[in-house]
Amino acid sequence: MSLPSLLTIGYEGADLDAFLETLEQHGVTLLVDTRERAQSRRRGYSKTALGAALKERGIGYLHLRALGTPPSLRKDYRLSHDFALLERGYHAHLATQGDALEELGALAARERACLLCYEANPAECHRSLIAQRLQRLGLVGEVGHLHVPARP
Repeated sequence: MSLPSLLTIGYEGADLDAFLETLEQHGVTLLVDTRERAQSRRRGYSKTALGAALKERGIGYLHLRALGTPPSLRKDYRLSHDFALLERGYHAHLATQGDALEELGALAARERACLLCYEANPAECHRSLIAQRLQRLGLVGEVGHLHVPARP
């Protein structure tokens, strides 16, 4: 039996319609919001508005707050811009989130799941660290990172 795959996506600089179309094109059935606070200054990307837009397209939405970056780590990263520092702190946080990781692994086995956060580049976002941890735990196999094409 093969392990389920997992996708990730960031909405930085993304037009909402192009974002939703990207999810549809890749067969996403569940968007898992990994932001600690599911709010955004970007229109359409806060929890309620995003959940409604996804529902219109037949895509489920789940906010897994436990997998968000703790406020103290976000603050340190904003000041230092040192992703290695964020990575160390976030790995320590993930070590305490076994239930949320197990839940996410079970969801990935049933759905075409995609992790959401802000940063366009997954290498600069905690969602890639979540995906790596799920792989190490043997809960998911291949991980794909989606990129929203720019609108002309």
